[in-house]
Amino acid sequence: MKIFNTLSGQKEDFHPQKEVVTMYVCGITTYDECHIGHAMSYIVFDVIKRYLKFKGYKVKHVQNFTDIDDKVIERANQLGMPPSELVNKFIEQYFADMDALNIERADVYPRATEEILQITEVIRGLLVKGNAYESEGSVYFRVRSFPAYGKLSHRNLAEMISKESIYAEKKEYPLDFALWKAAKPGEPFWESPWGRGRPGWHIECSAMALKYLGASIDIHGGGQDLIFPHHENEIAQSETFTGGLPFVRYWIHNGLMQRDKQKMSKSIGNLVTVKEVLNHSSPDAVRLFVLISHYRTPLVHSEEALTASERGAERLRLALNQKCGGGEGIITLDPKPFERKFVEAMDDDFNTAQAIAVLYELTKEINQGATEGVNIIKAQDTLLKLAGVLGLTLEEKRKPSLDAEVFIRLLLSVRDDLRQAQQWQLADRIRDKLADLGVTLEDTPQGTTWKHKR
Repeated sequence: MKIFNTLSGQKEDFHPQKEVVTMYVCGITTYDECHIGHAMSYIVFDVIKRYLKFKGYKVKHVQNFTDIDDKVIERANQLGMPPSELVNKFIEQYFADMDALNIERADVYPRATEEILQITEVIRGLLVKGNAYESEGSVYFRVRSFPAYGKLSHRNLAEMISKESIYAEKKEYPLDFALWKAAKPGEPFWESPWGRGRPGWHIECSAMALKYLGASIDIHGGGQDLIFPHHENEIAQSETFTGGLPFVRYWIHNGLMQRDKQKMSKSIGNLVTVKEVLNHSSPDAVRLFVLISHYRTPLVHSEEALTASERGAERLRLALNQKCGGGEGIITLDPKPFERKFVEAMDDDFNTAQAIAVLYELTKEINQGATEGVNIIKAQDTLLKLAGVLGLTLEEKRKPSLDAEVFIRLLLSVRDDLRQAQQWQLADRIRDKLADLGVTLEDTPQGTTWKHKR
């Protein structure tokens, strides 16, 4: 199996360090709803994880929540609510969106605010080594102390400093980045050896990866927009802290979702939320829309493309429901050649576009075999198995209306109030009645999530 490694700029044979493949994927910043660009990234890494498991590997998957930063604070202030309340709301929505898309959950979802001790320990280590310095209550990483800086994005320092760059008074060098930010008046803060403040964005991922996956991990993933500066900074601070151990062996970056020839992002305001897409498209259609292109290429959102993917999902479903004459013909359609071609495609840097083409080839043979009285049962089993590797269920799913979602969330809010008041019997009745309607609740440390029974 070969994986394109952003670090080397080429495909490399995949050889994990141990029996369990360690994988870290950058999570969302919890200040707004997830959009289809988020869905693209998490579908990609969901398929990568599923395929690794299909190949016989065990996978430990960690994905963080950035639950404190400037955007979280600003949005919470705009809405007049505590940042923690805002964060919990959007984490709950994240799980609802990803569950609806049939994205398997990570093994651990650490939050920055719950990892302050680990973060400060890493910062302290960098200060002791002389790779970081304090300035007016903040702590910065000395970029020039890490000679390999730029090796992921393939840039040198001169290229990274634009003509407009100026030396901030607090920093020794323009590219030095904050490990710890001194608290401003009215902002949430945590105590540290350097005074009250909060962690910088980059350090949280390094600290979490080190804590939950070890000093050197197999796979680190995220969108191409994270290569610089986020992942570049992760490498610098992590490898400095561990004494030069390779922080990540395989860097995997997905292309970006575009709309109207621009990257889809909250800052630009050209978003289409996951909830909006699922109001008119099935989860299988959304996954096919993402996976019909190679993960490293940009993907352009359009209603026409989603409609075509819906038709493609229906083709697969119909083949799965085909009946041959009598159901057990003498001649059996052999699915093994199709499975081999599927594996060849996925072994080549997770080429889902080619893998889906193989599924359609198998679909064509199943349909033809059904008309000719061929035994297609094994072929249908293989189609369902390989589709599952791509996270496709090939099930007809009833999508809840927006009104139904609002009603469910209202009941969850009432149930939370009842649980806080220790009125457990009434809270359990709400859970049981929702279960009767096909809605499953899951109480997690991050709050209660729900999904429709499959």
